[in-house]
Amino acid sequence: MASIENTAEPAAWFKLERNVLRAGGRWTIAESARLDQQLQGLDVGSGQALTIDGSKIEKLDSTGAWLLLRTARALEAAGHKVSSFDVPERYGALIKNIDRDDQPEPERKRRGPRMSPTVYRLYRIGKATMEAGRQGWRMLGYLGRVTVETGEMIAAPRKNLRFAAMMHQVEETGINALPIVGLLAFLIGVVLAYQGADQLKRFGAEVFTINLLGVGMLREIGGLITAIIVAGRSGSAFTAHLGTMRVNQEIDAMQTMGLDTVDTLVLPRIIGLVISLPLLTFYANIMGLIGGAVMCYFDLGITIPTFMRQLNEAINVNTLMVGLIKAPVFAFVISLVGCYEGFQVERNAASVGLLTTRSVVESVFLVIVIDAAFSIMFSVLGI
Repeated sequence: MASIENTAEPAAWFKLERNVLRAGGRWTIAESARLDQQLQGLDVGSGQALTIDGSKIEKLDSTGAWLLLRTARALEAAGHKVSSFDVPERYGALIKNIDRDDQPEPERKRRGPRMSPTVYRLYRIGKATMEAGRQGWRMLGYLGRVTVETGEMIAAPRKNLRFAAMMHQVEETGINALPIVGLLAFLIGVVLAYQGADQLKRFGAEVFTINLLGVGMLREIGGLITAIIVAGRSGSAFTAHLGTMRVNQEIDAMQTMGLDTVDTLVLPRIIGLVISLPLLTFYANIMGLIGGAVMCYFDLGITIPTFMRQLNEAINVNTLMVGLIKAPVFAFVISLVGCYEGFQVERNAASVGLLTTRSVVESVFLVIVIDAAFSIMFSVLGI
C-alpha cells in the first residue's frame, strides 16, 4: 500500500495510513497545482473500505474542497468504498455546496434516453401543459392577494394609498411613453390608410378609407398596439426592477422591516398603469388619425375639412368608448403579470432576464386573448 507525504512541511499535505487518507494544512488554490499532481499519482491498491480524515485542515477554499471531493469520487470509481468524509465543522457547508453544484445533470433530464422520439415529444408537450396550468393557478392566487390588498386600500385610502409612488408610476408608464407610443401610432395610421386606400381605389370608394381608419383605429388597433407597446416597455421594467431588488435582497429587507411588499411595490404600479394606459390609448388614437389624415391628403387629395366631415359620419362616442373601456383591463393584466414574475426571480442575474422575457410574452398573449374575448362579447351584445 503506497504512502505519499511531503516532508518539507508544505502548506497542504496528505498521507495514506492503512485505510485512512489523512489531509491537513491549508488546502487553497495556491496549493492546488501541487496537490492535483500528487493526488493523480495516489495508489491505494485493491478495493477496500477507506476513510477520508480532513480534521487537520487549517484552511479550505472551494478549489481545495473540489480536490477532496474529486479524490473521493475517484476512489469510489476505482472500487473502494468511502465510509466517511470528515472535515472541520466550519467547512461542512462548503463541502455540501461544492458537492451539490458538481453533481452531473441526470441523463433523464437532458434527453429521456429510454423514450422514443414520439413519446419524448408527447412528454415535453404534457410537461409544458402541466407547467402552464400550475403557472395559471399560482397567478390566480396572486390575483386574489392583490384583490384583498386593493380592498383594504379602498377601505382606508389615507392609510394604504401611496400617492407619491403612484404618481411616479404614472409618469414612468404614461408621460415618458408618449414619444414612442405617438410615433408608432402615427406610423400605423399612415400604413392603415395607405393599405386601405390601395384596396378601395379599385372600387372608386377611396373616401371610405376614412371610415376604415376611424373604426379600426378607435375600436381595436389603437388600444391593442398601445397595450403591446406598454407590455414590452413597462411590464418588462416592472419585472426587471422587482427581480433586481430580489437578487439584491432588498425585498427580503423590506419584509424583515414589516413592510407589505404588495402594498408598497405592487399596488402603486397597478394603479399607476390603470390610470395612464387609457390616456395613452386616447393619445394613440388621435396620433393614428392624424397619420391617416396626412396620408389621405398626400395620396388621395382628401383635405382636412373633408376628412373631418367623413370621420364624423363614420364614428360616434360608442366607437371611442369600445376601445377605451378595454384599456384599464389591459393595464391591470400587464402590471399584474409584470409584478408577479418579478417576485418569482431567483437570486441570479440569468433568472432576471429569463423571467423578464416570460413576463412580456405572457402579457402580450393575455392582452390578445382578452381583446378577442371583448370582441366576441361586443359582437354578441351588438355594440
